[in-house]
Amino acid sequence: MKHVSIGGLDVSRIGLGAMSMSGYYNVGEGSDAESIRTIHRAIELGVTLIDTAEVYGPFKNEALVGQAISDRRDKVVLATKFGLISHSRAGARVADSSPANVRVAVEGSLRRLGTDHIDLYYQHRVDPKTPIEDTVGALAELIAEGKVRYIGLSEASPATIRRAHPVHPIAALQTEYSLWTRDPEAELIPLVRELGIGFVPYSPLGHGFLTGDVRSSAQLSDGDWRKTNPRFSGENFTRNLRIVDEVRDVAAEAGATLAQVALAWLLAQGNDIAPIPGTKRVSRVEENTAADRLELSAAQIHRLNNLTPAAGERHEEAVMAFIDR
Repeated sequence: MKHVSIGGLDVSRIGLGAMSMSGYYNVGEGSDAESIRTIHRAIELGVTLIDTAEVYGPFKNEALVGQAISDRRDKVVLATKFGLISHSRAGARVADSSPANVRVAVEGSLRRLGTDHIDLYYQHRVDPKTPIEDTVGALAELIAEGKVRYIGLSEASPATIRRAHPVHPIAALQTEYSLWTRDPEAELIPLVRELGIGFVPYSPLGHGFLTGDVRSSAQLSDGDWRKTNPRFSGENFTRNLRIVDEVRDVAAEAGATLAQVALAWLLAQGNDIAPIPGTKRVSRVEENTAADRLELSAAQIHRLNNLTPAAGERHEEAVMAFIDR
């Protein structure tokens, strides 16, 4: 597996997102044992960047990841996130990045992950009630104490990034980016490159849409949150299948799967990008990591650059409300 540098942190250029291991997509039966096998297989294949968050579960996902890496911690760049649980009010899905809450959050994450340090600690979503300078200042203290090594932001706006970076260098920005979510190309990617910040795309396969496996919303179970996602709903779903069909044509030409083409396109965007496709399946990890060896032609990249734009907002309104814009 090739490596890249994100803000000075060396990582495999394809990581592993662990969110789906804690029930977020509800895609068939699974087990903690299977998820742990998936993490182990990813590490065997050269994946070093493992991504989780305290809100996944909540808390269960960090404990699962901690269990999986307990005997191979030195092989993992461990990333987790805080800020969507208010510990003082015991509220999940409540933005709170106050310095006091950061302190409580990091201790809980360290305990569940079974480690004495977090390699990359992200603010999960920007807290409009707490100045970003105060939050980053608290994180800088955690770095001085050895509990955190690098700082990240997730779904932060250019203005927030510019305010945060002088307080302490930001290593990585994690934001949705894929063949059907190109928004970061306008301002965010130029900005992070100007500042020397790495870019970590989450949902690089469009929440599974770009794998080509979902051809009807009827395939999604009632417990699958994508049921309420605008791009998976109504006429938008039908329109977005055109994107999948266009990617399928490139995949057939390249002798690869749709997921591999989508990931290879991201990798071709620069040597400071490290996508974190999520799965709880060994077979999917094997498929995704194989994209590291796929080199698309200039013509194929040009074709993918000019796909039909996705129809519909990338999240429902309540979720978009948490995104700093």
